[in-house]
Order: sequence, then C-alpha cells, then structure tokens
Amino acid sequence: MKIGLLSDTHSFLDDAVFQHFAKCDEVWHAGDFGNGELAKQLADFKPFRGVYGNIDGQDIRSIYPENLRFTCEEVDVWMTHIGGYPGKYAPAVRAEIRKNPPKLFISGHSHILKVQYDQQLQLLHLNPGAAGKQGWHKVRTLMRFDINGERIENLEVIELNGR
Repeated sequence: MKIGLLSDTHSFLDDAVFQHFAKCDEVWHAGDFGNGELAKQLADFKPFRGVYGNIDGQDIRSIYPENLRFTCEEVDVWMTHIGGYPGKYAPAVRAEIRKNPPKLFISGHSHILKVQYDQQLQLLHLNPGAAGKQGWHKVRTLMRFDINGERIENLEVIELNGR
C-alpha cells in the first residue's frame, strides 16, 4: 500500500500534491485542512483518511474525527492532529499511547517534519510537517511511504517549492 501523507494545509492545496501522490493508493491528512473544499478535493482524488485539526471548523469536524485508529495491511495506525512525539506525547493521548501503543503514530500541528522511532513503545512516529503556506515553517513538506504487510518502508520526504 503506497501512502501519501500531509498535514497543516491551512486552506492551501498545492497542485504538486496531486503529482507527488499520483501513484499512491491512499492519501492521509493529519489535520488543519482549513476548509471543506480542500478536504473534498483530496477525497475525490484518492481513497482518503483524515483527522480534524485545531483550526478546522464544524464542516470538517462533522466528517473527520479527532483521532483515527485503523489497520493498514498489518500495521496498527493512530492518526491525530495534536499528538506530540516520543518523549513528549500530548496529554490527550499520553495515557492511551502508553497503554496500547500503535505501530505507527502520526500527528501534525507543529509544522515540524519529524521521523522518530520510540524505542520504549516500539512505534514509529511521523509528522509530515506543513504543506500549506500559513505558519512559521520555511519549507513546505509532504511524505510518501509504503506499508508492506507489517513493514513501513521506502519513506520519502518531499519538499514543495516556495512558501
């Protein structure tokens, strides 16, 4: 399964996303869509999963959950917008992630691209950074990776032009 991952679009969807995710089987968005039209464009493009972020209004919150836990191939995935990262998980997820850790934990919110393995909980944390133009980040980013059975592999970071 080829996955395209993005977050923090803040109402801006670069056309390059469609090119970079053309060969993906699914697209996942880790929150802060910015508007419902952007979410619809992604959902019309590929099979789609997403969670709402702190800036998203009722139009997004009525469709997408705050937390999404699912299995992709043989990988237990948990996606949420404000999740923190290994060693500094957000209070809202801390107890559950320690009690029942997924194999792949995805969050957004920070606008900081991060790939970090949590040795203690045996999980991979991904934050794709921010694909939109709003925020303090200097580079807009996406991620692409494969889930092959129980393996997460071929992770690529994609930098988008301009800010």
